[in-house]
Amino acid sequence: MSWSPTHARIHTLLRSRVLLPKDTAILIAVSGGQDSLCLAKLLLDLRERWNWQLAIVHCDHGWRPDSAANAAHVMQLAHQWQLPYFGEVAQTLQKTEAAARSWRYEVFANLASRHGYHHVVTGHTATDRAETVLYNLLRGSGADGIQALSWRRPLVREDKTMWVIRPLLQLTREETGAFCHDFDLPVWHDSSNDDLHYRRNRIRQELMPYVKSHFNPNAETTLAQTAEIFTAEVTYLEAQTSQLYTHVVVPSENRWCINRPLFRAAPLALQRRVARRLLQTLLPQQPKFDHIEKLVALADAPHRSQTDPFPGGWIAKVEHDQIILQQ
Repeated sequence: MSWSPTHARIHTLLRSRVLLPKDTAILIAVSGGQDSLCLAKLLLDLRERWNWQLAIVHCDHGWRPDSAANAAHVMQLAHQWQLPYFGEVAQTLQKTEAAARSWRYEVFANLASRHGYHHVVTGHTATDRAETVLYNLLRGSGADGIQALSWRRPLVREDKTMWVIRPLLQLTREETGAFCHDFDLPVWHDSSNDDLHYRRNRIRQELMPYVKSHFNPNAETTLAQTAEIFTAEVTYLEAQTSQLYTHVVVPSENRWCINRPLFRAAPLALQRRVARRLLQTLLPQQPKFDHIEKLVALADAPHRSQTDPFPGGWIAKVEHDQIILQQ
């Protein structure tokens, strides 16, 4: 095995962050593109030092005429590397990127649970992180969107036994491409990445080059570092939100109460987070900014003030020292 500076960089990163512990079973998500091939090659080469058990999973969405050939290409690589291979084909055609992503992670969770893989690794890079920051800023996602694509997160919400790990967040797409070239890895070109119908492709091919050309040539690194800063801050805010939530929200089946004096005394940032968390529990959809603001406004509203109905029919109203939510 040739030992490159990239090998050393990832090896050092894994030791300092303890993302993938020794002796663990790892499922590598491989699309066939340069990022995932770079990831698979690095983990394969580092395997003996960490005593990992590795396997490859490929998800075929059926979006492209060559998707079956793409899957066969990845399966051949897995056999060449003597790694177990799991190939999954979507039974229905997902209509959106979000739906496709949800299906992929459902596949990952099922395979990981069934075969005992405690970590699923993906090839997201600093470039992906920077693009996600821009994408979420334009959608109005706030701090949580800016810190998206963290180093690790639970594969299944509230389940701390299986993790999604992103070991390449320090590498740019340019660096993974150079790595694949240096090691002669057979990258599969995904034609859907050229389709400007997808917003992320527009960010990748039009917006990011413009930003780098006219504002900051190191925009990818700068935005990725911004995401890293926000990750720590959001972690702190979420911990504070959890404490406040347990003190001010009283749950019930058909009637939820907020302790208004305690809620009002909290910083606005925490008020909004508590309101969002409560509305996420009650509403049939993700709460929007105006939903959250309507609920927060009741902290200082007069007695008997109330909102118009939220999605799902819930109404919030002020009753002296309480905000009551009921259908």
